[in-house]
Amino acid sequence: MSATVVDFPAGVVSGSGTVERVEPLGEAVGVITDRTPFHPVDPSWPDQPADTGTLNGVPVLDCLVGATDADGVLSVGDAITPRRGDPDHTWVVVHVVAAADAPEVGQPVDLQVDAERRAALSRAHTACHVSALALNAVVKDLWRKDVARDGIGNPDFDKIALTESRMVPDQARDTYRLGKSLRKKGFDTASFRESLDAVATQVDAQIQAWIDADASVEIQTEGPHLTDMRYWCCHVPEGEYRIACGGTHVTALRELGAVTVRYEAPDDATVVAVTSVG
Repeated sequence: MSATVVDFPAGVVSGSGTVERVEPLGEAVGVITDRTPFHPVDPSWPDQPADTGTLNGVPVLDCLVGATDADGVLSVGDAITPRRGDPDHTWVVVHVVAAADAPEVGQPVDLQVDAERRAALSRAHTACHVSALALNAVVKDLWRKDVARDGIGNPDFDKIALTESRMVPDQARDTYRLGKSLRKKGFDTASFRESLDAVATQVDAQIQAWIDADASVEIQTEGPHLTDMRYWCCHVPEGEYRIACGGTHVTALRELGAVTVRYEAPDDATVVAVTSVG
């Protein structure tokens, strides 16, 4: 069995493949094909949900990452223990279908992603990154020490403070930890918390300026397989923002339409950014 060739980084939502393995998964089965347009949920950073759609016309119930060891033993999803991309394992996309719908090994199959849902998740993922970049720019003066910087030279608050990111169609939630370690790095957490409404207004304005500037987005890849490195690149007037990312995205910020961000403060050490598209 070969590593899965993935077409979703190019925005592909349909294609064909050949079944290489069918694996029982409880009451369902996992179907592995040589290539796929489906984006699986990543167990190590499950920010973007898995694509749904059909395989030969039957529903794909879930789409997961799988890793096969040298003995052919397959681990799926949360059961995977090696580090992502471990060269001693073969990394594959596992399409979960009902057992009664299982195809035969060697059979060619048609793969169709739910394009509308994919588009909404892509908008959410791009808006999530853009709101993080805008937040870095808005809070840059709250740092008293030199820290790691983002692609356009602002202190990278998002990278330093982010603990969790989750997307649903046309919305993302990013959780930031404002604890002692962040204060030791020189960030004024008190001023940040006191000005969340003003920060949101400024972040919205910055995002709109980039949309008005028709900033483009591209995914740069180092190879065709699931675990080959991929990077989200956004070309804003100030420069290029480039981060490692395994998700799906729009090709230009104008596709987002309107983006709004609000900040919630559920406790003294946490701020949640809720980014909505449309």
